[in-house]
Amino acid sequence: MIRLGYPCENLALRASTNHTLRLASLSEERARAKVAENLRDLERILRWNPRHGFHLFRMGQHLIPFASHPAFPYDWERAHGEELARLGALARALGQRLSMHPGQYVNPGSPSPKVVARSLAELRYSARVLSLMGAEDGVLVLHLGGTYGDKPGALRRFVENLRGEGEVLRYLALENDERLWSVEEVLEAAEALGVRVVVDALHHALNPGRLSLEEALALAFPTWGGRPKAHLSSQDPAKRPGAHAFYVAREDWERLLMALPAPADLMLEAKGKERALEPLLDRKGAQGEDEARGRRLGATGGFPGAQGGP
Repeated sequence: MIRLGYPCENLALRASTNHTLRLASLSEERARAKVAENLRDLERILRWNPRHGFHLFRMGQHLIPFASHPAFPYDWERAHGEELARLGALARALGQRLSMHPGQYVNPGSPSPKVVARSLAELRYSARVLSLMGAEDGVLVLHLGGTYGDKPGALRRFVENLRGEGEVLRYLALENDERLWSVEEVLEAAEALGVRVVVDALHHALNPGRLSLEEALALAFPTWGGRPKAHLSSQDPAKRPGAHAFYVAREDWERLLMALPAPADLMLEAKGKERALEPLLDRKGAQGEDEARGRRLGATGGFPGAQGGP
């Protein structure tokens, strides 16, 4: 079965898990208000998803804004742990797999101790959210970050700085990027840490290294003890390489679908969020064609059109 998801917000609901504020205006009252807004919208999204054929959701990094910052004004685990546990139970009941994806400034392989410390704090916050929610199949996606003019040294620091982070490693999955780190190189770091690899199809198209997409997926999928994940998006032709388009192009959808070696969870990273596949489903005959391809992988619930579709 192929299952689908999208990140951070739902356009139809006008709901987001990334409501935030400026660090300069951070206060307990304002932070609590943003957290409450994010958690309310998270519940709305979780309840909407299964009715529209979605089984995955990536929560925004600002779910608890600045939670990993030293200036955060209160004990967020104590204040919000009960509500996070309730929402985690709801996600499980509704068949929703949760994830988080720290951004580009999280670089455990940096030569700067300050950057490493901030990076580890953000990763610990993310893993703690997943733990408090009881997300047994949760995923914490991370890029390898910069190379700093010394790719072997950066890779070594990345592994050394994460090796003792038990709660982080429990959820961690490493992702290839469009410029610096290919799937083959990411696999090296993942093997050293005993964690999973997420193949991003757009990034791989821009930075394939020595592997075809089929080869990359075939190497990455066995790193998952459970159900593997992959990322899908299309290039925005008006923006820099790697920038996501609003929709997923049909050729990119078909390319990934044909390359998958087994059933998988696909995160649609299009700017259109839950609308990412609309053009495919709107084309006459598209649903039947895609379902025929999906049968090869046992696609049922969650496949576009199979249970109402997105």
